[in-house]
Amino acid sequence: MTDTGTGTGTATGTGTGRETGGETPRERYRTQVRAEVKAHAREQLAAAGASALSLNAIAKRMGMSGPALYRYFANRDELITELIRDAYRSLADTFVATAADGPDPSALAYALRDWALADPHRYFLVYGTPVPGYHAPDDITGIVRGIMATLLDACAALPPDPSVTPFRSHLEEHRRWAGDHPAEPAALHRALTFWSRLHGVLSLELAGHFTGTGFDPALFFAAEVDELTGTSAP
Repeated sequence: MTDTGTGTGTATGTGTGRETGGETPRERYRTQVRAEVKAHAREQLAAAGASALSLNAIAKRMGMSGPALYRYFANRDELITELIRDAYRSLADTFVATAADGPDPSALAYALRDWALADPHRYFLVYGTPVPGYHAPDDITGIVRGIMATLLDACAALPPDPSVTPFRSHLEEHRRWAGDHPAEPAALHRALTFWSRLHGVLSLELAGHFTGTGFDPALFFAAEVDELTGTSAP
């Protein structure tokens, strides 16, 4: 794609340059270019990871100059932010759709695994090693809290566990990560345990650490889900 920097986009009979959908040709072109940039960025992520992301290399692939591409993404961090935002929104949408049938942590677990297996590089972008020097903006933190809120709803719906542990007592006063969710400490603990253990299994599987072990990672994941939700056989 070669960027000419032109295109005023005048729609016949309107005088506004806007088409029926409310988007001018210039705006539509900008949307298309940004989408293509992100597609090339995802290819780079798959090949070498986020630390190797290069706007200049993407510009060359697209037949554009570096300065021309910077009209669509001001810098590498802005591009990474868009990729991370897209990833978290995708998972949030997956969780919301899954939870529409009712609060079920098992269903959320399998939805998480399907989402991760569908695009391991997207998974590692948000749940792998943090990108050096990168700090996510507040709106991404909000999306992440929404994902956790869906999980907290599901964990709070499980049979109550009245036991008291030092960590649960700690969570009484250290629950900022849960936002304003009203879950009891037992549900907070359950959600953290659920999230940590399942991501541990997924990260090992997607990184290839189970290769050659001879066991089925899907069955291992299922066993973890059963144990976490109290449905495993005694």
